[in-house]
Amino acid sequence: MSSHTGDKGAVSTVHPGLWLVATPIGNLEDIAPRAGHVLRTASMILCEDTRHSGSLLKRLGVSGARLVVANDHTEHDAAAVMLEALASGAVVAVITDAGSPGVSDPGERLVRAAVDAGHPVHAVPGPAAFVMAATVSGLPTQRIAFDGFLPRGGAERRNAVTGVAHERRTTVIYEAPHRLVRTVEDLREACGDERRVAIARELTKMHETVWRGTLAEAVIFVNSAEPRGEYAIVVEPAPAGADGTTDEEIAAELRSRMAVGISKRDAVDEVTTALGVPRKRVYAMSVSL
Repeated sequence: MSSHTGDKGAVSTVHPGLWLVATPIGNLEDIAPRAGHVLRTASMILCEDTRHSGSLLKRLGVSGARLVVANDHTEHDAAAVMLEALASGAVVAVITDAGSPGVSDPGERLVRAAVDAGHPVHAVPGPAAFVMAATVSGLPTQRIAFDGFLPRGGAERRNAVTGVAHERRTTVIYEAPHRLVRTVEDLREACGDERRVAIARELTKMHETVWRGTLAEAVIFVNSAEPRGEYAIVVEPAPAGADGTTDEEIAAELRSRMAVGISKRDAVDEVTTALGVPRKRVYAMSVSL
């Protein structure tokens, strides 16, 4: 256990347990002072990539901690090592390559394992790309939905895109550069030409860019330049007014699926799931088509 005195004389204690430590999403100056204190106290640090995290840890003066790789492929095994350390009363920290652990990054399963085993879980809050993207988008931020990365294909992707189109909250999604064009085109088809969107990249870095416009304009924008870096796409909420899903919306969703060769039965199942409306109603619409 360790403690230090802050600028106002308050004592911050690093209790034994699992600590989720947010790291910069780009600019290293965004690291919180308490994050450095926790990392210097920890006897074990779980990270996605020891080489990537090594430079940050060196900058913070962290030495002597055991580094354990915890990525999508090793998180299960890393959890067992973590639990052994926690059982001995250690301070164990979790960091990812950028941002807050557990937010579209490894960490969720580690937290679940620690909680299930009865160990305390703490966090040092900090940068999260989806929060920054939403706040600089110029779109409503009173209610935000975060969808992370969309599924890559099939019914899961179609349902996810449909969910964004009908979401009454501002929605933020992440996307890789090689899938950006397809995702923006899918969103335009589902949401319509006039839905507003903000597309952010390289947040907090030297070449930070935030583009704002309609989805029709966004398709032109993403096709006009080579996409680089990971993107955060912020989508305006669905228009207010209707209390529920209209027959026209159900029909449009059915047509879009059947147009690409999906059977009527499967289309009914997908639209029922995507829109959250009774299957009987969707089936009736499919018959009328």
